[in-house]
Amino acid sequence: MDAFMVALNSVWTDSGFLAFTWGNAVMIAVGCVLLYLAFAKGFEPLLLSPIAFGCILANLPRNGFEEGVMALISAGIKQEIFPPLIFLGVGAMTDFGPLIANPKTLLMGAAAQIGVFVALAGAMFLGFTEQQAAAIGIIGGADGPTSIYLASKLAPELLGAIAVAAYSYMSLVPLIQPPVMRLFTTKKEREIVMEQLREVSRFEKIMFPVVSTIAISLLLPPITSLLGMLMLGNLFRESGVTARLADTSENALINTVTIFLATGTGLTMSAESFISFETLEIIFLGLVAFIGGTAGGVIFGKIMYMIDGKTNPLIGSAGVSAVPMAARVSQIEGAKANPANFLLMHAMGPNVAGVIGTAVAAGTMLAMMSR
Repeated sequence: MDAFMVALNSVWTDSGFLAFTWGNAVMIAVGCVLLYLAFAKGFEPLLLSPIAFGCILANLPRNGFEEGVMALISAGIKQEIFPPLIFLGVGAMTDFGPLIANPKTLLMGAAAQIGVFVALAGAMFLGFTEQQAAAIGIIGGADGPTSIYLASKLAPELLGAIAVAAYSYMSLVPLIQPPVMRLFTTKKEREIVMEQLREVSRFEKIMFPVVSTIAISLLLPPITSLLGMLMLGNLFRESGVTARLADTSENALINTVTIFLATGTGLTMSAESFISFETLEIIFLGLVAFIGGTAGGVIFGKIMYMIDGKTNPLIGSAGVSAVPMAARVSQIEGAKANPANFLLMHAMGPNVAGVIGTAVAAGTMLAMMSR
């Protein structure tokens, strides 16, 4: 009997119950709420569900994650392995044709990055360091992998909060963007029907990723891994002779890496690092950045309309890089104003430009912070 009691006491002493804190309970509750939003409400379930479960796992005391597969997953984020692989898959799924057919939409993608720098200034005003402010600001690009990539380099202590904010606002694009779009446009502008885009040749589609990679990487070397993998994936798609590589990149590979990336992000959400007033500030600043980016793209669209009289300003909102959700929102709002309107392909131009723009913004910040 004594031996049994000793064994029972040993099990209790070594269990996680003794080390379990109120902070762990709060974060497990947060994980459960995120699971609910992912499964019941459909908020980015492919991303939010592994983040949420990773959050739950991270707050189970004495979990032994310092070694083994969980340690390797965490290392994949810290060593910046997963974000470039995600970009490989994104590139294989992306059609740059609308951007090539209408190059001026690249400027809308650039204009939508204003939200990044508005949030950066706001974060510095609230007392964050330059590195932390830069990592927070990139949330405005609505690009989860880039947010994680930059945060892991500049502010790893804020990675969990930044990732959750970035993916949450990506999933809320259909709710956040329409009021901003309607605020900055008139009904007449929303009704504008744009001309059909020209057909883009295969040669143009192959040369675009090659030229873009060389030019932008020479200008901003820190983002070569992100941009290079994005364009490599696009080359697989457009070459016409690498169908198997394109299929693997846009399906099996990106799905597998998404599990690791999102779970690893959840593992950074421990009570010690996540429960703070800073987390609320980051979530607020992320919202400001996202609204600012949407407004910047729409306002630049209005400027283009004033110049050529043919551009529907609604497509400017797609300059944030939430592909293809932001482009779909532009299409929906345009159709509400004019049922004959079809803006989806036009909006894809600034939408894919936003992916490049967010990467360029991240590279600019990395270059500035490394000095």
